[in-house]
Amino acid sequence: MRSLVATRQLQFAASILLVGVLQAGLLTGVASADNWPQWRGVHNDGISPEKGVPVKWSATDNIAWKLPMPGPAGSTPAVWGGQIFVTTANGDNLELLAISTAGKELWRAQLGGGNKTARGDEGNMASASPSTDGKHVWAFVGNGTLACFTVDGVEVWRINVQDKYGKFDIQFGMSSTPVLDQGRLYLQLIHGDGNPKTREAFTVCLDGATGNEVWKQPRPSPAHSENEHSYASPVMYRDGTRAFLLTHGADYIVAHDLADGHELWRSGGIQHKSYNSALRLVSSPVAVPGLIVVPSAKNGPVLGLAPTGSGDVTDSKEVRLWTRDSNTPDVSSPLVYEGLVYLCRENGNLICLDAKTGKEHYEKPTTRDRHRASPMAADGKIYLCARNGNVTVVKAGPEFEVLSVNKLEETISASPAVSNGRIYIRTFESLWAIGTSSTASR
Repeated sequence: MRSLVATRQLQFAASILLVGVLQAGLLTGVASADNWPQWRGVHNDGISPEKGVPVKWSATDNIAWKLPMPGPAGSTPAVWGGQIFVTTANGDNLELLAISTAGKELWRAQLGGGNKTARGDEGNMASASPSTDGKHVWAFVGNGTLACFTVDGVEVWRINVQDKYGKFDIQFGMSSTPVLDQGRLYLQLIHGDGNPKTREAFTVCLDGATGNEVWKQPRPSPAHSENEHSYASPVMYRDGTRAFLLTHGADYIVAHDLADGHELWRSGGIQHKSYNSALRLVSSPVAVPGLIVVPSAKNGPVLGLAPTGSGDVTDSKEVRLWTRDSNTPDVSSPLVYEGLVYLCRENGNLICLDAKTGKEHYEKPTTRDRHRASPMAADGKIYLCARNGNVTVVKAGPEFEVLSVNKLEETISASPAVSNGRIYIRTFESLWAIGTSSTASR
C-alpha cells in the first residue's frame, strides 16, 4: 500500500512539473502568448506567460487609454492581435463591441434586448465572456442569444439557446461562459427546467463555424431547489495524453468525453454534511495537468482531484488527492500557479495552498470589499480585482507579500486580461488599457 501511495505521489509531482511547460505554450495551436482569446486566457487557467506586465498604476498613471462603455457588464475582454471584444449592456439592449488596441471602437453588433440586473448591482445579462480565434468572435448573453461574427463584424450565424434547449429557469440569470476549444463551443446548461420530476440539464457541443449541434448529452443529478442553478462555466482538461470537458453544478463536477459527451466520471463531495438546498455553484473549477481544483459555495469545501477514474469517484482515495473542508471561493475561480493553489474569497482573503497536498501556506486579507473577478497570474505575480476598483498585486510564492494596491475608482466584477504587455480591465463604466507598451492596432 505504501508503495502505491508513493507511486501516486511521484506521478502527481511529475504532472505538476509539466504545468509550467504546458501553460507556457505547448498548446500553441490555440493562440500565441500575446493573445487572451477567452475568459481566463489561452489555457482557461488565468495565467499569462508574458513578462514585464504592469505592477503599479492609478486612475491617471501608467494608463495607455480609457474608453467609456455604454453600460455595465461583468464579462472579461477577449483580445487577439489588434482587437479587443467585449459584451455589454446598453440600457435594455445587449451588445458586442470590437475595440482596437489603440482604444477606438471599430464596430458593434446587437445581441437583442431583455437585459435585467441581478441582485441589485451584482450583474446583468452581459456576464458571459466572448471568445475569439482571431478570425471569428463568439458571444453569448443572458437572453439566450449565441452568435458568431467575423472579426470585421459580419454576422456568420445566430441561435437562441433557450429556443433550442429550453427556457432558462435560473434565479439570477444565465452567466455561464461557453468554452472555445479547437473550433468547438461547449456549453453547460444547468439551470433547472421548472419541473421537479425531470430537472433536465444538458451539456452541449456546437460547431463553431456553423452553430450546428455536434452532440447533446443529458446531465442528470439528484440535486434540487436552487442547487439546480449553476452559474459556473465549463472548463477543458488537457495534459498531453488525455483531454475531456468538465462541467460544474447541481452538486457534482462531471467529466465528459469530447467525441460524444458521454460521462467519464463524476465527483460529489461539494455539499456540506447536511444538504443545503441553496448551495448553487458560481465559482468554476480550474484544471492543470495532474490536478483539478473544485470549489463549492457558502464556505464549503475545496477538492483537489486527479484526472483519473471512472464512474462515481466521490469516495475514491485514488482520485481525491486532498480536501480543504471550508473556505471555498464563493464567486472567484481558483488559480494554480507554480505549484501553488490560490483561493480568493469573496471578502478579499487570499489563501495559498500546496498543490500536491492541499496544505495551507497562508490566509491573508487584501482589499476588504467584495471580490467577484477571478485571480490572474503573470510574471511571478497574482492580480486580485476588488469590486471597489482596487487591484491588489501579490508576489507569487508561499510567503505573503503585497507589491501594490492600484485604485481605478470604478466598479469591477470582470476578470482581467493580459495581451502584449498590457492589462485590460473592464469596469462597469470603462475599458482600461493599463501599461504603455506599443501594440498592433487597426
